[in-house]
Amino acid sequence: MSEKEDLAKQKAEAAAKAKAVALARKQAKAEAAEKPEGEMDIAKQKAAAAAKAKAAALAKKQAKEEAADRPESEMDIAKQKAAAAAKAKAAALAKKQAKAETAEKPEGEMDIAKQKAAAAAKAKAAALAQKKAKAEAAEKPEGEMDIAKQKVAAAAKAKAAALARKQAKAETAEKPEGEMEIAKQKAAAAAKAKAAAAAKAKAAAAAKNRTPVQESEEADTPRKISPNQSKLDQIVSAIESHVGQGALLENYINRLSKDVPTLVANPDTYFSIAKYLRYDEQLDFSYLSELHGTDFESHMEIYVHLHSFKMNQSVALKVKLDRDTPVIPSLVPLWSGANWPECEAYDLLGINFYEHPDLKRILLGEDWKGYPLRKDYEPYDVEV
Repeated sequence: MSEKEDLAKQKAEAAAKAKAVALARKQAKAEAAEKPEGEMDIAKQKAAAAAKAKAAALAKKQAKEEAADRPESEMDIAKQKAAAAAKAKAAALAKKQAKAETAEKPEGEMDIAKQKAAAAAKAKAAALAQKKAKAEAAEKPEGEMDIAKQKVAAAAKAKAAALARKQAKAETAEKPEGEMEIAKQKAAAAAKAKAAAAAKAKAAAAAKNRTPVQESEEADTPRKISPNQSKLDQIVSAIESHVGQGALLENYINRLSKDVPTLVANPDTYFSIAKYLRYDEQLDFSYLSELHGTDFESHMEIYVHLHSFKMNQSVALKVKLDRDTPVIPSLVPLWSGANWPECEAYDLLGINFYEHPDLKRILLGEDWKGYPLRKDYEPYDVEV
């Protein structure tokens, strides 16, 4: 058959189809004019459905004919296009149907539907992220995988903490003021308990890490003898020989103060010991560098720091006094440098140094009430 005959045949078929469609429309209009309104709607729907079915059948027939004339490669492309068009059409119909259903749903159901859709989307995104992370992890070496795991864990922790804070804020906003304060107190207590537990765990870990060798060395190694111990023994022996065996209540090396030899005198022998330290030719503690008083609540204490240039050695002399009636001899007759320090101790602590040449208040006025360095001091005038 020639090309002209094929074209004539196709034109004839198209004309016949157009004529059939026109007759069908005319007939449908005539029938619709005779029917009532309700039946007309049904008839229109049926006619539309029949027309769609007929058009689809004609399209399928035409597609088959065209496919029979096409080579294999063109047929594959045509199939792919048809499949893509079908998917797009199905997606569009699904969206349209979803919109229609949403429009018909009440507000509460719509919110639930939105939440479900959002949850599904999140789950899908999480699944994709996990899949992607697994794929990336499979390609990474071991060291990078560990770092990636740590980052993911840290991100998850941060996200969980943020969600917990958000939830706590939401709950706090709904609670009344009284419950909010209780909740804050509970949260503070929980935080303190957590911090204490962490501190205990840290201390336990540190103790565990200490080697038993170090502990045994600390336990077995005796403390080194102070280089000033021989000087202390010499001074104590000289005092007991010249002043008396009960002159000193105690003596020791003060390791917290440069290993200074320290003498604790009996209040009755305090002045005698000081005098011996000052004038003994072998000892010769001619320089008083410090004198101060301290309130220990249970008692008062005088601390005197002396130095011997001959021995190139310092010594500390202490004496404990009754807190209610702190009275002790003055050292001004032995060291003139004790004058102002004793006045200061009298002024601020109320310690009385008898035989002092001019004991007076040097910082506060004579009419001042009380002694400011005492632990139980209360101002006489509260406003001052």
